[in-house]
Amino acid sequence: MLGYLLARAGIDTVVLEKWPDFFRDFRGDTIHPSTMQVLHELGLLEEFLKLPHNEMTRMTLHFGPEQATIADLSHLNARCRFVAFIPQWDFLNFIASKGKQYPNFHLMMETEAADLIRENGRVAGLRAKSKEGELEIRSDLVVGADGRRSTMRERAGLRSHELSVPIDVLWFRIARTTVDDKQSLGYLDRGRALVMLDRRDYWQCAFVIEKGGFDSIKAEGLPAFRTSVATLAHLDERATAEVDSWDKVKLLSVTVDRAQEWATDGLVLIGDSAHAMSPLGGVGINYAIHDAVAAGNILVPAFRKNDLSLSVLQKVQARREKPVRRMQAIQIFAQDKILSPLLHEKGSVRMPWFLKFFRWFPILQRIPAHILGIGFQPEHVNIALWQR
Repeated sequence: MLGYLLARAGIDTVVLEKWPDFFRDFRGDTIHPSTMQVLHELGLLEEFLKLPHNEMTRMTLHFGPEQATIADLSHLNARCRFVAFIPQWDFLNFIASKGKQYPNFHLMMETEAADLIRENGRVAGLRAKSKEGELEIRSDLVVGADGRRSTMRERAGLRSHELSVPIDVLWFRIARTTVDDKQSLGYLDRGRALVMLDRRDYWQCAFVIEKGGFDSIKAEGLPAFRTSVATLAHLDERATAEVDSWDKVKLLSVTVDRAQEWATDGLVLIGDSAHAMSPLGGVGINYAIHDAVAAGNILVPAFRKNDLSLSVLQKVQARREKPVRRMQAIQIFAQDKILSPLLHEKGSVRMPWFLKFFRWFPILQRIPAHILGIGFQPEHVNIALWQR
């Protein structure tokens, strides 16, 4: 997204992607109303919504036999009052195709950033590896957007602070039928939790477990795991039959962290490189995109003034750290106070009393709808910068 924004503003931009395509099965699928507002401001929303996608307007939690809608997005003051479910590789291909319309947008696939080039005490580019061999790319600025295990952050010596995370996620797919139309934020019962993402042809499942608990689940056997998933999601057990090997179940180690400093001379971090988010609420991609919008609003005039000093780069963290901290605090509260105790529960799960308020007073559903759908301090494209 940032590469697209900079290229659209006339700035020569190189985007590196270490894989030959964007098809990474563990990437998230949710595009929230705040991000669709950004697409609208860029004139891309109408075309984006033509891509195959599903829409969720209400988020419901199931606690054993009980359920409660905790977020109703239909009341949002937003252009799109829903969460769009779309495989992230489709979204990335869409943004890449828009970037390629500009001659100064250069997307290099199968090219991995390996190290930083330093000259005169500042970052002056990077060294990368491609299928053709090693290469150097000199630049006025390097943006580290290479994920929660960021090589750029490590090479720059920018330390991160890891926050409390008591969970991991098992990632797998199951078949769908013509009758399993699910619009749910999650299923919780007897020490188990499951989120099902609708990828139209199949369900992408995120089975939440205690941190380090995968070995004990495997010890119980694959049939027991399949039965657990089917009963939790109220599905016929045949729906889970394709999970016929542990090789089809990927362990995703959940991390929530935040870099203490997001910038050094010649380099700035955004997205998971700067702050890894919990998968709860599916907000990670949206906060990363809003980092990119904020960075674009700050960096475009900086490039035009030829002022990429550290004080300018630090404005990205100054702008984005506060909303990130707020959302991470909510995610950690939900993990520590709701999800983790439920995962330890061996008997029948009862809905926490405070969640029942959303059922008794539906107007309260608008609060989490705003937090999840819009977020804290959503960014807007400074269109004037792109109309020069």
